[in-house]
Amino acid sequence: MELHLGMDEEPTKSLWVRIKGRAGAGDITVGVCYRPPDQGDQADEALYRQIGAASCSQVLVLMGDFNHPDICWRDNAAERKQSRKFLECVDDNFLLQVTEEPTRRGAMLDLVLTNKEGLEGHVKLKGSLGCRDHEMVEFRILRAARRAHSKLTALDFRRADFGLLRDLLGRIPWDKALEGRGAQDSWLIFKGHLLQAQERCIPIKRKSSKNARRPPWMNKDLPGKVK
Repeated sequence: MELHLGMDEEPTKSLWVRIKGRAGAGDITVGVCYRPPDQGDQADEALYRQIGAASCSQVLVLMGDFNHPDICWRDNAAERKQSRKFLECVDDNFLLQVTEEPTRRGAMLDLVLTNKEGLEGHVKLKGSLGCRDHEMVEFRILRAARRAHSKLTALDFRRADFGLLRDLLGRIPWDKALEGRGAQDSWLIFKGHLLQAQERCIPIKRKSSKNARRPPWMNKDLPGKVK
């Protein structure tokens, strides 16, 4: 059954349907989206409102080409303002992004998002279709979400060696390193040194699948109450 989410707003290239579940199984809301690279802020906001409405469903699968090549999903960070707004939408609606490989010329443009961990299985790229330069993304929607093992990582500050971190950063002749540099260049130089020191001083830990993308205070009942 087709759903009409925000159809009176700024038009977006998206389609939403509800797949009726069998007896004893809930319905699944499925969305397909194409976001043009030059899409404006108003259309973006309209799309985010649609995603917000759809994410109220018990089970949601959203897929499409969102054209945010600058997003680093490992660090949950992006360079462009529009990409950061998209990340905010994903986080605000407690969605998980499960595509792990680039889908076009080294960039991860085609995404699969869900609000229920373990719902998608066997996500893999299947090559391009005809003359298209995008990889096809194939996956299965599992009727009963299985317990997934998260591949997300985070910095383990509890085991960090902050003494060594201060020492490494203190050895750098900052006056000479930043001499004659503008604000942007200075930031990139500082960031580069900081990340190098971080790799040596702060170990990485794997997040548990249960809490992979949720803060410590988030339990299974709270997302439904805050929407």
